Amino acid sequence: MDYETSINKNNIPQHVAIIMDGNGRWAKKQGEDRIFGHHEGVNSVREIVEACGEIGVKYLTLYAFSTENWDRPKEEVDALMELLVSTISMEAQNLHKKGVKLEVIGDVLSLPLSCQKELQQSMDLTAANTRVTLILALSYSSQWEITEAVKKIAAQVQSGHLAIKDINPRLIEQNLNTKHFPDPELMIRTSGEHRISNFLLWQLAYAEFYFTDVLWPDFRKQEFFKAIADYQQRERRFGKTGEQIQNN
Repeated sequence: MDYETSINKNNIPQHVAIIMDGNGRWAKKQGEDRIFGHHEGVNSVREIVEACGEIGVKYLTLYAFSTENWDRPKEEVDALMELLVSTISMEAQNLHKKGVKLEVIGDVLSLPLSCQKELQQSMDLTAANTRVTLILALSYSSQWEITEAVKKIAAQVQSGHLAIKDINPRLIEQNLNTKHFPDPELMIRTSGEHRISNFLLWQLAYAEFYFTDVLWPDFRKQEFFKAIADYQQRERRFGKTGEQIQNN
């Protein structure tokens, strides 16, 4: 089935977040080591970014490397960092040509200096682009992000610049890494896992979740369009009743 033709272009989520899972298992099925799966996963990233541009998704956040991933075997972490640097270096011009803006959330200062340099150069190159904003979550965990936000707010209270009574959800949002982006309406996780693994806990409060057994290296445009089509069948109520939504 061609899911793209079934998509209502007037009901496209503005922001999609994806947990790209299954690279290692995909590689194992091919009789290869885990890093081979990560290399192939880059092709899926390229296709999904293109798909977003084609149907009008304006923001795409990819969970590329979590804080917990630092605990993986050193050989895999080193290989992932090397892949990250080489991929960003190779893809920056292509992203720029296609009108994609690159952004990063997470503890960027914990990344190798070579990664930080490539990321900054790519962000500078693509800063004026408006077609799609690609947000990479690198050395990221939501608990880390929320903890950092609490520290910033506490410092403002301690310095006398903020009263405790003025702390509200909007203030917390303004101190998160994602303060410049709308919250995702749709979160996709590949590989058959049904959890969000410390990813955008605050921001996904009202997101629709879509889980698929497809491993990330096999998750290409048609699978993405299938997820969008499924999203469009949902009724987004935000705590209201279905009748209230229909009457608005």
